[in-house]
Amino acid sequence: MDIREIQNLIKFVSKAEVSEVKYKTKDFEITIKTPLAGNDTVSYISQPAMYQGQAPAPQATPQAAPAAAEKPAEAASDDSKYLTIKSPMIGTFYRKPSPDKDVFVNVGDEVSNGKVVCVIEAMKLFNQIESEISGKIVKILVDDATPVEYDQPLFLVDPS
Repeated sequence: MDIREIQNLIKFVSKAEVSEVKYKTKDFEITIKTPLAGNDTVSYISQPAMYQGQAPAPQATPQAAPAAAEKPAEAASDDSKYLTIKSPMIGTFYRKPSPDKDVFVNVGDEVSNGKVVCVIEAMKLFNQIESEISGKIVKILVDDATPVEYDQPLFLVDPS
């Protein structure tokens, strides 16, 4: 099963509003658990028997999103005018292409459609994430080298 198939399965499970789905083959097993009332998705992936004696480690853990009640009403209304660049997959978010390179984007930088804004590592593959919108980066919502979920907001962009 490749990363695209896993992403499609996660999309399907979240839209189907089921609490848990297990998919198992001879060499691969994935369990996707979703809270029925929420948007956080937790996926556990285990590989073939070569890992005997070890419990499968979670591939991704949900990030605690700040509650709207924690923000002042003004800040919430200000953020509504911005567009969001979201994670297209589960993985680890990196702002740099490698540790010795500069970050892809900073707050205040202009982005355009197709510009690489970050890298998400999933199952030892580094996937460049391109902006699908044009504008100015106003906020980076995720810390470098932290796990992200599918559809998790990564950047706020001012389209004006």
